[in-house]
Amino acid sequence: MKQIIGMAVAILGVSCGSEASFDAQGTFEATEVVVSSEAAGRILSFDIEEGMPVEAGATVGLIDSVQLDLQRRQLVAQQAALLGSRPDIKAQAASLREQILKQEKERTRVENMLRDGAATQKQLDDIEAQIRILESQLSATLSTLDKNTVNIDGNAAALDAQIDALDDRIAKCRIVSPVSGLVLVKYAEPGELAVVGKPLMKIADLDLVYLRAYFTSDQLSHIHLGDTVVVTADFGGDERYDYEGRIQWISSESEFTPKTVQTKDSRANLVYAVKIAVQNDGRLKIGLSGEVRL
Repeated sequence: MKQIIGMAVAILGVSCGSEASFDAQGTFEATEVVVSSEAAGRILSFDIEEGMPVEAGATVGLIDSVQLDLQRRQLVAQQAALLGSRPDIKAQAASLREQILKQEKERTRVENMLRDGAATQKQLDDIEAQIRILESQLSATLSTLDKNTVNIDGNAAALDAQIDALDDRIAKCRIVSPVSGLVLVKYAEPGELAVVGKPLMKIADLDLVYLRAYFTSDQLSHIHLGDTVVVTADFGGDERYDYEGRIQWISSESEFTPKTVQTKDSRANLVYAVKIAVQNDGRLKIGLSGEVRL
């Protein structure tokens, strides 16, 4: 979940004392990310504090995954036992093949004896019938063994998918920062129970921030995407600092002037929001007021 929060960046100059004229006014913003729990369980560790910088991909906490790990071990054991029961097709068919080979040798011997008149046709027919029976038995055995093997392999593959799903759930027990930035708010503490979707912390990338200013329709003809403007951050009193900003977005729809914002034409009721990107030097704060000079 992403929201917008205030900030600004890159000092160009400092002006103190007299009030500077401006063409538009607004507040500084930055991209905000709320990191929520992807797993359910007790939070074992959560090593962050508000104001702490974090790197993208860094693990900052752990959620209890003991039950998931035990389930994974059980599935691995079931899969090993299942694969161990796969039939040895070659070994189980070897006996029948050996009997067939023996009968074929006997058939050759009887055929030779039949030519010499030392055996009868019935003896030969009996041997050939026995070979056909053994071949049928071998074919049926191979078919049964193949089906059993396919069934076992299918069940093993299903268990493998369940193991992969558990691996994914176990990985989600690590609390990972998706972006680099500063921790703004910490919503949970070690020992608390996390549920899926529970907010854990709020992070903002403060390197690049934006001034959301408001311009009248008459001013729109003077601004374009990519234009460079002067942004003045107002710290209160006579403390004002100038920054270089670049227009990144212009709203396609008008809106009523926010009560906290003044425009160059104070009589204008409808204005257009404009986002101006500024590089932050670490000085500016969320919600700080800013002004724009074209």
